Amino acid sequence: MPQALLGVLGDKRIGVLRGGQSGEREVSLRSGQGVLEALARQGFDAVSIDPGSDLIDQLREADVDVVFNALHGGTGEDGTIPALLDYAGIPYAGSGMLASALTLNKLLTKRLLRAVGLPTPDFVHVSKQADLNDQVSAVIDNLGLPVVTKPLAEGSSLNVSIPKDEDSLRQALAKLLAEYGEALVERFCDGTEITVGVLGVGENLRALPVLELVPHKEFYDYEAKYTKGLTDFIAPARISPQATQTAQEIAVQAHQELGCLGINRADMHLDSQGQLWIHELHSVPGLTELSDIPAAATAAGMSYDEVILEILASATTRM
Repeated sequence: MPQALLGVLGDKRIGVLRGGQSGEREVSLRSGQGVLEALARQGFDAVSIDPGSDLIDQLREADVDVVFNALHGGTGEDGTIPALLDYAGIPYAGSGMLASALTLNKLLTKRLLRAVGLPTPDFVHVSKQADLNDQVSAVIDNLGLPVVTKPLAEGSSLNVSIPKDEDSLRQALAKLLAEYGEALVERFCDGTEITVGVLGVGENLRALPVLELVPHKEFYDYEAKYTKGLTDFIAPARISPQATQTAQEIAVQAHQELGCLGINRADMHLDSQGQLWIHELHSVPGLTELSDIPAAATAAGMSYDEVILEILASATTRM
């Protein structure tokens, strides 16, 4: 692929979007730096772009021909960037507007997963438009305790918590509603935490090896994700061959059903009864030295550079 892709994109300037203004800015800067270095090693002309309100002007001033989006969260991952690029006629790697918007919104993702028959834990949508105490009671009645509380549209486990009693649930929801106006509450899944990367386009679309996550904290939160030594990555995961195959099939189906392109990551649990549950998808997964996709790719015998090249290749579908 390197020579073939160089033949198509070798004379193009690749703009790597990194940074942005979301709560995941620092992670995005690290992901984007890795992408820049990988592209440079493989002979591509790549430049760093930290998007402002005039992104299209920034890209034109930098003579960018093709975009590689390494922005995480916020407007970097909610479909805004692909929409702008589509409007400007600039080809880009990765998912388009609709898939990006759907996957960042955890509530819509779960509703769609359920609609197509994929197993996702029961959930309750909480809004500041309704009485907090009534919603706390509804959560306990429908999901029990503990539960997982999340913002609807954040990545990297930002502001995720696992309340174990009614008071901590009320506090967690009050905090989320004050900051975001709404929240998602999901039934807690005990068991093995896994994630499955999906890579490629067309006949090359496939799941990467299943990665088992063993955080040294209560769960795989922001600190555990981006602090070296706080999470053990085990690939392939210590689950049965049948569970491995099923997890990979679920990840690929979810990728296709939500219309993702090029790269995606599905987060799941295998519970103590042997049931797999898919929680959410990430259309712009982390690409830092500590991220899940590079770890899973290593288990598949792929280098970091090969992963970046294959993601970039998805841009050719828009040329």
